[in-house]
Amino acid sequence: MALSIGIVGLPNVGKSTLFTALTKKGGLAANYPFATIEPNVGIVPVPDARLAKLAAIVRPGRIVPATVEFVDIAGLVKGASQGEGLGNQFLANIRQTDAIVEVLRYFGDGDVVHVEGSANPERDSDIIKTELILADLGTVERALPRLQKDAKRDKTLAAKLAVVERLETWLNEGNRAATLDATEEERTLLLDLHLLTNKPLLYVANVDEDQATTTLAPVEGVVPIPISAKIEAEIAEMSEDEGAEFLAELGLAESGLEHLAREAYALLGLQSYFTAGEMEVRAWTIPIGAKAPQAAGVIHSDFERGFIKAETASYNDYVAHNGEAGCRAAGKLRMEGKDYVVQDGDIMNFRFNV
Repeated sequence: MALSIGIVGLPNVGKSTLFTALTKKGGLAANYPFATIEPNVGIVPVPDARLAKLAAIVRPGRIVPATVEFVDIAGLVKGASQGEGLGNQFLANIRQTDAIVEVLRYFGDGDVVHVEGSANPERDSDIIKTELILADLGTVERALPRLQKDAKRDKTLAAKLAVVERLETWLNEGNRAATLDATEEERTLLLDLHLLTNKPLLYVANVDEDQATTTLAPVEGVVPIPISAKIEAEIAEMSEDEGAEFLAELGLAESGLEHLAREAYALLGLQSYFTAGEMEVRAWTIPIGAKAPQAAGVIHSDFERGFIKAETASYNDYVAHNGEAGCRAAGKLRMEGKDYVVQDGDIMNFRFNV
């Protein structure tokens, strides 16, 4: 499973600059609203230092990291839901993403115009929140008439109709779908609506270079991740070693991409396990709490369907004992069954029969 993140924000907050830097993908980053007309999509590797250590032991033909997909859409403005600017026509491009990253402008470059006249993260966040709520309200209002009609014929739809009607009222009151008082079963009934305000949300503060290590005040109860798009753009032009040295000079332990990926994994309850062999060392993304057959199914559905056992070693044991043979000799290679809950960093080899 690849992690997919939609990037939203007002025009000229540095969304496209950040997208271009994170994905190392050429794109238009301009000092005027609506420079991003068509949605940009970039798939980038998730940095994980453990892969290099595993590769040093196994010496594989290739290293395959987990990936994250970023989808950057045109900047939203106040009144987008009523057709201002480019309207909300591009929001459909992020309805299928796993999470939303909202970029807020904190940097003070006077040469880059702000669509609202000045940088004010709280105000800007409220504008985006309103537009996303209104977009979701439109989705609900379009879905309700058919649902009401179908529920008259199919009584099993009564529960879904009830929660969607509650949601309509909740959205009309200016609330995100994610804060609706609903059971897990009721939330499952809402999944096919792909509501934007039901998605996990991260804030990225596009800061000046000297603010990159600053802890910022929460926005809507969430502490923004400080990332300087300008720093990230410079790192994107450097080699890996040069980039690491540059970050160290700035007092940064990791790049913005590493920080964002780590926070996104935590937000979504994700982790990685590894497969390691002569052909490749690869990271696989799974939910925290996934059992061995579910982890096997990420590789191929046949692995899950015919799952027998998983030969498993922890990352620390695998490195300490220099690979599979060393783990086996030290009694650190385990055979795990269907009920085994996979741990972050496990090295796994699946046995299956279809």
